[in-house]
Parts: sequence; structure tokens; C-alpha cells
Amino acid sequence: MNGATAGDEAVTVTRVGLLGASGIAPRAIISPAKRRADVSIVAVASRGDAADYAQRHGIGRVHADYQALVDDSEIDLVYIALPPSEHARWTIAALEAGKDVLCEKPFAMNAVEADEVAQAVERTGRRVVEAFHDYYHPLFQWVREFVASGELGVIEAATAEFNAEIPFEASSIRHVPELGGGALMDLGCYPLHWLRSLFGEPTVVKASAELNPLGADLSIAARLDFGNELEANLGASMAPGVEFGAFLHIVGSKATLHVDNLVFPSGGHSIVVTRDGLDYTSTVAGEETYDHQLTAVLDAFRTGESLATEVEDSVQTMRAIDDIYRVAGVR
Repeated sequence: MNGATAGDEAVTVTRVGLLGASGIAPRAIISPAKRRADVSIVAVASRGDAADYAQRHGIGRVHADYQALVDDSEIDLVYIALPPSEHARWTIAALEAGKDVLCEKPFAMNAVEADEVAQAVERTGRRVVEAFHDYYHPLFQWVREFVASGELGVIEAATAEFNAEIPFEASSIRHVPELGGGALMDLGCYPLHWLRSLFGEPTVVKASAELNPLGADLSIAARLDFGNELEANLGASMAPGVEFGAFLHIVGSKATLHVDNLVFPSGGHSIVVTRDGLDYTSTVAGEETYDHQLTAVLDAFRTGESLATEVEDSVQTMRAIDDIYRVAGVR
């Protein structure tokens, strides 16, 4: 980290390097960084036109390859938004180069790779956060606290879905299974993470999938057992014609909770609590999820505080994804 001045105060600036000239990075980290004085995007490496990307986004340094970026001594934090098939490899490389990592979801291709990252964290003493940005928004904090409060009574059932049409293209990362494509990896990891964050680790009761011509799941549905007589339905689809929706529905003995758009709440969301036949609708104030995530990451790395979406959590998510695919007969 290096020093800078904001007003009359010295500011410690976290220097970030981007692995991949990705489409998500401008929203996920470049723009949030520009809204702060304590972080700077200093470099990018890409197998595409990194120079043009750097010019468009005001990034001062371009590296010829990924290894050069992770070896850059003037980078503190590496942001990885490569195809999922590259996540584990380059996360480990960054850790071994003495860097902390913010890695886009899905964290790895499977639990075996996630375990390898966990071993690298233990070996190097560096840290990895998986970019479940929605977790850090005040909306999900409210959901966690409301569920824990007992106001719903005994939780009897839950449903969590994320659906978004993503037209099939044989070259698209999101549709190629060898690159980590598929509805569960790209979309379903979010509702799976909501359910795990609220109820713990599940057993997969049943699962089914509709596949694209390349063998990746266009849609997937699973029934998850969280114990204590609680089963939940998980769904994700990027099939043609599917309507966008990212919702969580929880049925309790005293009330029900329905939350729309947990993924991008700043774009508009709603909370509906139904009790005694009456609906109580509300929202939660907050910035974009990515701003909240960046704040949480920077604060935690500076203070040593642990975060909920660090590597241990990521390993468990990948184990659950593996189990869903296995039961669905996809892998």
C-alpha cells in the first residue's frame, strides 16, 4: 500500500491490479474505486486489447501477461474476473506472489480446486474474498437479522431463484461447461449462497437440469434439506424467454417473507412481510452492492477482521454446487 493525501489527511491507498479486461470490472470495482480516495486501479493484464481497456478506464499500467501483473510489487490486491476455469490457478498465483485477492464468483470449477486455494491461503498467509457483492448490501443484512429475530416463527419452507435470459452462443463463457458456464455456476450460486448464509449447509435431496448443446445447464432446479424439517427449493435459469427475477421467499409459522431483487437492490427491490393476512412492504436504503463490498474488503484487509465470503465459505459453496450437479447428472 502507498500513501496519498485527501484534504489535510494522509490516506493509505490500496493499489489494485485487474486480471482480465472484463465487462464486469467497470461496475464491480473500477467505478466504486473512483468514488473513494483510499483505493486506486493501477494496472490491468489481458489476453485481449488491454491497452485500449486501460485507456478507456484511466488505468496507468498495462502488463503483457497475467504472471507479470501478479508479480508487480506495486500491487496490493488482485481482482480476478477471468473465466471460472482460470480462477483457482490465478488466485493461487497471486497468493504466492504475496497479494490478497478479490475473486469473482463462481470461486472455482469445483470443490477440489477450492480446497487447493484454501491450502494456498494457509500456506501464504494471504487472503481471498469471493465477490458475492450482494451479501454486503444492507438489504441482505436486514434479511439475516429478520430471519434470526424469530419473527417468522418456525421456518417451514423456502424458495430462492435467480433467472435471467442469456442467449446461447457457442463461444460464450456462460454457456461453455469447460470454462465454468451454466445456470448454476453463473446465476444459481447467488440463491444458493442466500440459503447457505441463512440456514447452514444442505443435503441435496433431488436435482434436475436442462442442458444446452454443449452440455452446460440452461436451467437447474434442486431440493435442499437443511435439517430441522426445513427443505428449500433452489432454481436458476438463463433459458430463452425466461423473465428476470432474483427472489427469496420464506414461509414461517407466524409470517412469510418475500424479497425481490436481492442481487442488485439499488436497481429497485421490495420486502414484503405477510402477517395475519396483511402485507407490510418496505425497502432498505443503500448504495450499489459493489460499493458496500469494496468498503467491507478494504476495511477487513486493513483491520484483520474476517469476512463472511472468504475462502472457507467459498469451499462450502463449491461443495454444494458439486453435489447439485452430481444429483442432477450434469457432472
